[in-house]
Parts: sequence; C-alpha cells; structure tokens
Amino acid sequence: MSVPQLSDEDVRTDQSTRQAKLKWVIVVDEELPAGRAVNAAACMAAAVGRAMPELLGPDGRDGSGAGHPGLPWAGCSILAAGPEALRELRAKAAEKDDLFLVDMPGQAQTSRVYDEYLDSLAGTKTEDLDYLAVSLVGPRNKVSRLIGKLPLLR
Repeated sequence: MSVPQLSDEDVRTDQSTRQAKLKWVIVVDEELPAGRAVNAAACMAAAVGRAMPELLGPDGRDGSGAGHPGLPWAGCSILAAGPEALRELRAKAAEKDDLFLVDMPGQAQTSRVYDEYLDSLAGTKTEDLDYLAVSLVGPRNKVSRLIGKLPLLR
C-alpha cells in the first residue's frame, strides 16, 4: 500500500471524472445508520485529503467574488457493501502496491479518545477487525476491478 504519485499529466481538471486515470471510491457498510455512514465517509475523505492533497482542485471564486475551497477534481463515488464484502475488499486492496487504502475499523466510532482507539487497534489482529468503511485511490482499471458492481450508497 502506497500513496500514488501523481504527475502533472495525471491531474486533469479540464476533463470529466470518468476520463480521469485515477479513481477514488469510498465503500461504506450498507448496514450503518445514515449518521454513522456519513461520519465514516467524511473521515475517509479527510485521511485521503491529507495524504493526497493534489486530488484537490484549485480554489474558485463565484460571480460575486466570494471564495470557495478546491474540491476533488477526480470525483469520489460513495458505494455500499456488506460487512463481509468490506473485509474482503480491504484484504484484496492491501495486497496492491499501487493503491492507496484508508480503512475505518469499528473501534474508530466507539472510542471517544484517539489514544484509546490506537490502543484498541494495537490489541486486535487485522483479521479480527470489523470495517465500517474502506477508501481506495488508484488507477481506474484496478479500482474498478476490485469494486466490481457495488451500488451507490443510498
């Protein structure tokens, strides 16, 4: 697992997100209540944004001159999967060198103190973690093969 390095040629704010060489998806546990699902997706986006700031397009100004921070030029699809499918997706993605993987184990939403989350994580084997969400960023064809025909989160 590594952070894909984007060249200037990869960053194309003048093209459709469907033409981008890079694909970004967040897959959320379809069984989560709406608030927890949105929290998981927002946390995934924050982690990806920190690791890959070049995913954000330039800031813009509206017709009145008010500023608006840059948004992801490659887009980001929010998909749904069951808990076992999430576990399998995470395992397969972790084997790929050219994908950036962010995951959210269940402990992340049950711990109110970050250090307690880290302690809980350290005491749990990967195969024993329950994942609430997984985010993948990488070459469009590789991400698409991994996610198959997962539906949009509804």
